[in-house]
Amino acid sequence: MDELTEVADAVADPVRREILVMLRHAPLTAGEIASRFTISRPAVSRHLRVLRESGLVRDEQVGRHRRYSLVRSRLGGLAAWLTQFDERHLDWPTRLAALDTEVHRTRRDRDRAQPTDTAHHSREDTA
Repeated sequence: MDELTEVADAVADPVRREILVMLRHAPLTAGEIASRFTISRPAVSRHLRVLRESGLVRDEQVGRHRRYSLVRSRLGGLAAWLTQFDERHLDWPTRLAALDTEVHRTRRDRDRAQPTDTAHHSREDTA
């Protein structure tokens, strides 16, 4: 199984996605994570195992507790793949070229609309 599929499968479950959101700011123990769900502790443990095996979280033994933390780098491939569907990120070179064209057009139109000083100079020359 490739990395993208493995990560996508792991985040397909809403409980696992919620665990990832919980771990976004700070590591939590398995007990702290389980206490936030109405499902059983063994069910939460199974979700944590899937996340750990997919590499999305890592765990460490701290005394009698197991603490879980998010491995953000594992989400990079999935995030990059998903951006192809986000219209805000599509075709930046074309968008920037269009912006550049519009800036030049606006400057050209502004320069054409400004009165020239030749009429003013010709009156001074005749006086």
